[in-house]
Amino acid sequence: MSAIRLLPDLLINQIAAGEVIERPASALKELMENSLDAGATEIAVQLEGGGIKLLRVRDNGGGIAPDELPFALMRHATSKISSLDDLQRVGSMGFRGEALASMTAVAQVTLTSRTSESAHAWQIQAVDGTQSDPAPAAHAHGTSMELRELYFNTPARRKFLKSEATEFAYCEEAFKRIALSRPDVAFSLQHNNRMAWQLPAHSLQQRIAALLGNEFGQAAVAVVRNAANLSLQGLAALPAYSRATRDAQYFFVNGRFVRDKVLAHALRQAYQDILHHQRHPAFVLFLSIPPEQVDVNVHPAKSEVRFRESQAIHQFVFHTLQQTLGASVAESDETDLSFRRRPEPSAFNQLDFGLRGNDGAPRFQQQNMPLGIAQQESTYRLWEAFSEGINREPEIRNQETESEQPETVSGIPPLGYALAQLSGIYILAQNEQGLIVVDMHAAHERIVYEKLKTAFDAQRIPTQPLLIPVSFAADVLDIATAEDEHAALAQLGFDIAPLSPTTLAVRAMPALLKQAHAEAAARDALHELREFGATRALTERRNELLATLACHAAVRANQQLTLAEMNGILREMECTERSGQCNHGRPTWFQITLDKLDAMFMRGK
Repeated sequence: MSAIRLLPDLLINQIAAGEVIERPASALKELMENSLDAGATEIAVQLEGGGIKLLRVRDNGGGIAPDELPFALMRHATSKISSLDDLQRVGSMGFRGEALASMTAVAQVTLTSRTSESAHAWQIQAVDGTQSDPAPAAHAHGTSMELRELYFNTPARRKFLKSEATEFAYCEEAFKRIALSRPDVAFSLQHNNRMAWQLPAHSLQQRIAALLGNEFGQAAVAVVRNAANLSLQGLAALPAYSRATRDAQYFFVNGRFVRDKVLAHALRQAYQDILHHQRHPAFVLFLSIPPEQVDVNVHPAKSEVRFRESQAIHQFVFHTLQQTLGASVAESDETDLSFRRRPEPSAFNQLDFGLRGNDGAPRFQQQNMPLGIAQQESTYRLWEAFSEGINREPEIRNQETESEQPETVSGIPPLGYALAQLSGIYILAQNEQGLIVVDMHAAHERIVYEKLKTAFDAQRIPTQPLLIPVSFAADVLDIATAEDEHAALAQLGFDIAPLSPTTLAVRAMPALLKQAHAEAAARDALHELREFGATRALTERRNELLATLACHAAVRANQQLTLAEMNGILREMECTERSGQCNHGRPTWFQITLDKLDAMFMRGK
């Protein structure tokens, strides 16, 4: 058994760096927060190689006295707190005294600072945890912290960093969060000597518009509420501006960007009645709370908090957002009367309820409806060939279809033949037992999902090149993901490539998906790869990813289908495993027998 021994200081700091300095963006966040704590009104960031080769943050804050410079890079040395009472009511962004020491253990560090009382600046350097003596240097009032070759001495950790583009994207996101938190401070960001952001001191609304775009500002409503010692302010976008991902969600507690389960649940509840469950709201919100009512010493990166009265905070945020959004939706209803009009009656597939008289009033009339329940299955095969998108000989496919179709003794398939479409949602069919009612979207979603799983496992998801590529605006993280995860996207049947620093193009997509949904499907695939990485997305999260793609391919509510298309769905359901439930576990069809119908109409009594 090995003896217990004390670890060297360098190794201790390298272990701490693994938690605090996960990537260049983590170091950037810590350094920018230090600048804000120093009272800076201007912060300039310079990056090279995505922040891996060089990360420099310069500010015009109060600076560090020459005799305190060596302490700045030491572990557990800080000017922010000095007692447990201070820790329980932290008002600064940093307080642990771990970040700078961690950086000196995994990067080549240069710290230069000058206070207003000093005649010139002083500089120290640190490599492998060893510091140089302070030396005179040229520098304006304020501090510069420079990191070169992050993780140069821990190559095993460095290989886990992503590409330059991806690491810069994470740095840019960290920069945006800090810039949103303090609109009164001027910020700039350079990458490889190119200016990415130049933000003068602004009002909150101007800063939000500069970083998130005017479209967000035009679609958002102001949130302002003060109650007792709580305050919630900011902007929340109306449902029309909903997003496919959570990339436009910024919540700050006492100026600190956080991701908190209590707050996230309150926000979801506030939007649940006005937002589709697959969409995500956009917001920039600031919660102010007495420091002693929130614990920020929960996560190494300080990205999580714990509220002393979590239920009260939840209710405060929920009711504030609910009332604000409810009032805004009501106002939009009054200004747009077309939003409140009752929709025209949905048509059956073979019925026309849309006839109107000279006075404009509807004249409902039954039209000719050939039921065609004995129609040949050849029409279905044409629809199947279109939906499959796989180049196979028609004769072979027809033979396979004939051999796979289950039939009853009478020759009528188990799910029967389509009669009509109800309200653009349900397929009505007749079989031997009576009436079949099918939720067409749920059923088709399961069909496509099972096909995608089979094709993915066989490593042959059929791909359809697009005659005209579909382009869409994307943030830098999505663009970096498209470049880094090209092989994983190809495995899913996508060919996505950058057109510009802010635009992506879908050149090919899975043949089972519809071109009309190319952008939404591409965004979902990119988000999954970006959030979990290719390995997790294509293995343990394979089913969630393929289910999301299947939803884009499935027929939609109010999409009018022909009898051939409806019969096509019924035939595929009969040949698809687990077709009785959709991807979310809900039933896809019900049987109403003739006996039940007779009982409903009291026949035979």
